[in-house]
Amino acid sequence: MDMINIVRICAILMVFLVFSGLMMSRKMPAILALPVMALLMPLIAGVPLFSEDKSTFTIANNVLTQGSLRLGATIMALIFGAWFGEVLKKIGVTEALVRKAAELSGDKPLTMAIVFFIIGTVIFSSSDGLGMVILVGSIVIPILLTAGLSPLTSCIVLLACHALGSLFSVSGWALMHDLYGIPVTEVARYAVLFAIPAAVIYLAMVIWMVKREVVVRKAWSMPVADSLNRRRQVRALALITPLVPVMIIFWFHMEVVPAICLSLVICLLLALPKRPVHVLVSSLVEGIQNVAGAIGLMVGIGILLNAVTAPQVTLVLKPLITSIVPGSALTYILFFSLLSPLALYRGPLNSYGLGSGLGVLMLGGGLSPLATMLALRSALLVQGLSDPTNTHNVWASDFAKVDVNDILRKTLPWGMIAVLISMLMAGYVAF
Repeated sequence: MDMINIVRICAILMVFLVFSGLMMSRKMPAILALPVMALLMPLIAGVPLFSEDKSTFTIANNVLTQGSLRLGATIMALIFGAWFGEVLKKIGVTEALVRKAAELSGDKPLTMAIVFFIIGTVIFSSSDGLGMVILVGSIVIPILLTAGLSPLTSCIVLLACHALGSLFSVSGWALMHDLYGIPVTEVARYAVLFAIPAAVIYLAMVIWMVKREVVVRKAWSMPVADSLNRRRQVRALALITPLVPVMIIFWFHMEVVPAICLSLVICLLLALPKRPVHVLVSSLVEGIQNVAGAIGLMVGIGILLNAVTAPQVTLVLKPLITSIVPGSALTYILFFSLLSPLALYRGPLNSYGLGSGLGVLMLGGGLSPLATMLALRSALLVQGLSDPTNTHNVWASDFAKVDVNDILRKTLPWGMIAVLISMLMAGYVAF
């Protein structure tokens, strides 16, 4: 390796560390940091800005233009998924599920927490955006507080079911397909399999936290009873609709967008809303508004992916990546289990941040697509539950008046245990 390449590696690593620090300290959001990194890395590696030769890899054409379109399928899955989630909200399925959970659990705090955990997982499997978290959380958290749980535990119940439900997010499956080329049906199969240890650990965490609390019933200032009494009658069959897209993809091997379109039709047939056209149109508009930030993030991730896969960047970084890529099942398990906290703060193991680029580089370093996908999906068990930069963590902590870092401290050990078990499974499957 010559001196020029060593200098370039050091400069690229410096860019990586500086922007990681900016994102961790919340001084620059990921939606802006990722594209800026994507411009600086190829510049350092010697990629030209422009070229009259159309076959030349350039920042303007290949990184910016083609990169912004790279995750187009994922963005469409995100939009259609948000549309479906908004339809469920408008026709009353989401509120009906929460209400049914409250009725089934009675006034026992532990039973209530477990039932809400299960129902919440079902709800968030269909839509895991901030709007759905606010809708569910603004009902669930006050009910749990009234039952005697602490604000911190109430938040953790909500965030645990959200983290588990998001493993079944069809837009997340589409992202894994775009990044690693694994068919969506295969991604779905592994998502179901690897959700089992997460479900067991998260549920054990909820039970442990509820049982060790001294239950003291308390009042809550928000009019929860009124929101539950203003109920829209929803047919019992319509309550299964949040699971319909997952079942269609899993059983009929259908792609994400047509699966959601079919799910919308089934949802309307089961629920029979009074103004179906209005529900569809307004839900589409509001759904796009809800995921606008996520769409911007996906554009940034696509630009970063094309930047790190530029021939010049790959040539510079390949010796470094090859030296750190795990070569055996044991090192693979230990590497990703111990470093799983690096998925926090949009870090290098976060598929919705720097991890998207690192994962593609690891493919070039010799790690198989399946092993890479399973490792980064496992890291999400920490990120989805504990990350203080998650918008749903920030909202829940603010709503219940707790410190978002207290959530991190309480949940991180549990998340790392879930990652370890998942990585043991991944090591067996991928090696």
